[in-house]
Amino acid sequence: IEIKPDYYDAWFRQGMTLLKLGRFEEALASFDKVIEIKPDYHQAWYFRGIALVNLGRYDDAIASYDRAIEIKSDYHNAWFNRGAMLFVLSQFEEAIPSLDKALFFKPDYDDGWYVRGLVLGQLERFEEALASYDTALAIKPDKWEAWFKRGVTLDNLKRFEEALASYDKAIEFKPDFHQAWFRRGMMLDNLERFHDAIASYDKAIEIKPDYDDAWYNRGVVLGKLDRYE
Repeated sequence: IEIKPDYYDAWFRQGMTLLKLGRFEEALASFDKVIEIKPDYHQAWYFRGIALVNLGRYDDAIASYDRAIEIKSDYHNAWFNRGAMLFVLSQFEEAIPSLDKALFFKPDYDDGWYVRGLVLGQLERFEEALASYDTALAIKPDKWEAWFKRGVTLDNLKRFEEALASYDKAIEFKPDFHQAWFRRGMMLDNLERFHDAIASYDKAIEIKPDYDDAWYNRGVVLGKLDRYE
C-alpha cells in the first residue's frame, strides 16, 4: 500500500483482515480508502456495512448496503443484511421487502427464510412465519433456531402438540439449549402432562442453574400436583 497507495485491492484485503481481527474502526477506514479509489466496488460497500454494524452504527450500515445494491442489484447478501438491520431497528414492515429481494435472488438461503420468519412473528403474522420456518427447515433440516422459533409460533397459534414436537427437534440438534427445554415444559404443562413438564424444567435448570423462570414454573406445576417442595 505504501508503494502504490491507489492499489484498491490491497486496501480491501487489509480491511478484510482488520474486520476478522475485530478492529472495526480501522477496517472502516480501509474500506473508505477502497471506495475513494474505486467508488463502484460493491463488496467494499458491503463489508463497510458490516464494519458499521459492529460499531453499532446501524443507519449508516443500511446506507452502505444501499450503495452496494445500487451498484449490484442482485447482491443477495446486501439485501439480506439490509433486512436484518431493519429488523434490529424494529422496522418490521420495512424489513420484509429487503428479505424478499434476498430470497428472490437466492431462494435456497436458509438464513433469509429464518429471519423473514422472525420478522413476520413480530408482526403477529404467525401462519406466514410458520411457512417461512418450514422453508428454512426444508433447506437446512438441522437448523435448531428455526425449530425453536417454529415451536414458539405454534405456541402462539395454540397448537401445543405441534409446538412440543418442534421443541423436541430443537433439542435433538442442540441438547444444551435451555430455552427449548423451558418452552417444552410450558407445552407439557398446557397439555397437563405435569410430571414430564417438571422433568423438562429440571433439564433447563441443570443447564442454567440461575434460570428464574424455570424455577418459578417448576414450582407452579408442583403446586398443581399438590407437591409443595
